[in-house]
Amino acid sequence: LQLVESGGGLVQPGGSLRLSCAPSERIFAIYTMGWYRQAPGNQRELVADITKGWITNYADAVKGRFTISRDNAKNTVYLQMNSLKPDDTAVYYCNADIKITNWQAPKNYWGQGTQVTVSS
Repeated sequence: LQLVESGGGLVQPGGSLRLSCAPSERIFAIYTMGWYRQAPGNQRELVADITKGWITNYADAVKGRFTISRDNAKNTVYLQMNSLKPDDTAVYYCNADIKITNWQAPKNYWGQGTQVTVSS
């Protein structure tokens, strides 16, 4: 099982991007989903996460600019990023707690990462 991300790229300051992430195969259930980022020389940090019941949590640095959402029917999580700043430049990673089959315990999975670069 892999988490497949899309939507990264190069954008000018003040611009917007939308990231998407979904499992690569059919699963039984997916619980909390989230986005993390890691800039060069920095530790990986939480950007935002969302529970299956749509309870959201954001890092202070992105509040009011980023919106996390999910489509439970498609097992997909999105990150809408507006008013992007150069400090948002990082590799963004999708993360999710997934139960592949009914008889397995949930496990935590990471995506391969997608580069977001904010520069003029």
